[in-house]
Amino acid sequence: MTGIILLGTFFGLLLLKVPVAASMGLAAFAGIIDMGFKISVFPTVFYAAIAKYTMLAIPFFILAGVIMDYAGISKRLIDLANSCVGHRRGGLAVVTVVVACFFAAISGSGPATVAAIGGVLIPAMRKQGYDKNFATAVVASSGGIGMIIPPSIPFIIYAMLAEVSVGTMFMAGVIPGLLFGLFFSVAALLYLRNDKNVILSRRCSWKERFKAFKSAIWALLMPVIILGGIYGGIFTPTEAAGVAVVYGLFVGVCVYREIKMKQLWKIMVDSFVSSAIIMFIMGCAGAFTWILTTSGVTRELTDMLLSLTSDRNMMLLIITIIFLIAGCFVDSASGFYLLLPILLPIIKEMHYPLIAFGVIATSNFALGQVTPPVGSNLFVACNIADVTMKDLVAKVWPFLIAGIICLLLITYVPQLITFFPTLLGMKVI
Repeated sequence: MTGIILLGTFFGLLLLKVPVAASMGLAAFAGIIDMGFKISVFPTVFYAAIAKYTMLAIPFFILAGVIMDYAGISKRLIDLANSCVGHRRGGLAVVTVVVACFFAAISGSGPATVAAIGGVLIPAMRKQGYDKNFATAVVASSGGIGMIIPPSIPFIIYAMLAEVSVGTMFMAGVIPGLLFGLFFSVAALLYLRNDKNVILSRRCSWKERFKAFKSAIWALLMPVIILGGIYGGIFTPTEAAGVAVVYGLFVGVCVYREIKMKQLWKIMVDSFVSSAIIMFIMGCAGAFTWILTTSGVTRELTDMLLSLTSDRNMMLLIITIIFLIAGCFVDSASGFYLLLPILLPIIKEMHYPLIAFGVIATSNFALGQVTPPVGSNLFVACNIADVTMKDLVAKVWPFLIAGIICLLLITYVPQLITFFPTLLGMKVI
């Protein structure tokens, strides 16, 4: 009975267009009342969901991403990538994907990546004759890579829930993130191969490329410092987030000198609002998951899925479909809290690497960011480019197809995920 009330309230509120986090929180309230617990249980489990040392990394990485955006990092990364491949047909679309990969290693967030590069690259592509909706689709799709390439906020959340190493999760995301970038680049080039409206820019000299590289070197060093420090044992992922903030301020204030003292308050407010939203989602989702587990609903749903098939490959396909559908409606944080209690026991029973599963689950939600009705990257890109959701969705399909192919590849060949951390001597479970 509790399960019906809990899930019925949750999905009913979603149909009424109540935000996902609020739907989870109100459903948890209903479940707590039905099971006879005191209302005071809700704030207790809400706080327990976010009061973890690992979670400190999230607001710091968000702050670091905002700082680097204000520091003009995205513009310099764009100039570097454009100087290398911008003269080729579809080159600026490839530049968009490449810059998204680089900025992903700074921000750790899909919408943040879209916001940082979209304002510069969409107008630039329009000047070279790209279709406005396609240019926006490239930016929106590429922004999802921000969730896969480390440092990744969803990786931190998954590592906490699955009780695996954050550092190992970060390293496991490197190759899949680059593969998604490669697949998206190929999709863009294939789509544009016969587009005669695209104007080719001139080829930059090696001197110009070196100048662009010198300007962008401080941005390129940031992921090296973060990941190198974590793997080298110099600092933990949480401490790395703090280092990223200090480094970002140094680059923005002392090197590029684009951050002024009067901007610091706005930078703090922007990052605090983003952090508060994520923490509210995690708190409500934590309460929802607790009541879901306590009531026994999680176990029942797990047994139901296990009864469908005993074939590992078929079960992986079913789980992938579940995540893809969930990604259309909920964000990664909510999705993890909702689905992991049900799916992790199945993954463990199949002896599938938890590290690999975390990357696959995150990749599913990265694709979910460019699928309606919730796709957060789509909304951010629409606001930047002033296009309608309907027109944008019509141009996203090449990247969704490429993303699904890449997703299936890493799902059924998990060695692509585990190879890099294993090479570095990390324990992959």
